[in-house]
Amino acid sequence: MNLTLTEIIASVEQSEQLLNEEQMQGFIVSLAASPYLISPEEWLPYLWGGSEVSPFSEPAYLEAYCQQVVQLWNESREALLAGSWSWPKQCLLDEEEIVNQATRDFCEGMLQGWQFTKDDWESLMPSETENGALLGGVLLSMTMLYDPETALATLNEAGADAMAQFEEIYQAMPMMLSGLSQRAQMLAESDG
Repeated sequence: MNLTLTEIIASVEQSEQLLNEEQMQGFIVSLAASPYLISPEEWLPYLWGGSEVSPFSEPAYLEAYCQQVVQLWNESREALLAGSWSWPKQCLLDEEEIVNQATRDFCEGMLQGWQFTKDDWESLMPSETENGALLGGVLLSMTMLYDPETALATLNEAGADAMAQFEEIYQAMPMMLSGLSQRAQMLAESDG
C-alpha cells in the first residue's frame, strides 16, 4: 500500500478524530526535538485524540499510517540533530494572513507535542536557566506564529515593524529548533 498521509487520513470515516497532516507533522517534529526518546506506543494515540482505539477500520491503513509517522519522526530527528531541518513545503508566510493555515496548524501541533513532553523539557532546562531561556524563546516564537494576530497587536504596541519581525522569526525557526534539539540532546546525554 503506497498511500500519502493525506490519502490515509481521508480514509478514516471520522477524519476529524485525527490531527490534520500539518498538525501531525508539528506534533511529531516536537517529539523528535524532545530531549528524551519516547516510544511511539506512548504518543501515537494522541494523533487521534487520545483514544486507545485506532480510528482506522482497515488494519492496512493503520499500518501504513504508523510507518509514515515513524518515518517522519526518524527523518525529523536526523534533520534536527544535523541542523538541516526546514519547514514543511506547505508552511509559508502569507502577505495578508502573516502565515498560512498550514503554518498555524504545524505550530499548533508543535505546541501540543511540547505539552506532551513538557516535564522532560522543564526538568532538563529549568525556566530560570540560560537553557530555559533558549527553550522559552523557541516556544514564544512558535506561539507567535500560531497566533499572529495577537502577536502582531503586541508588536505594533511596542512600535516594532511587526511584519519584518514575523519574517525573521519564521526564517529563524529552523535554526532555533535545530539548535534547541542539539542542546537538549547534549544535556540529556550528560544527564543520563
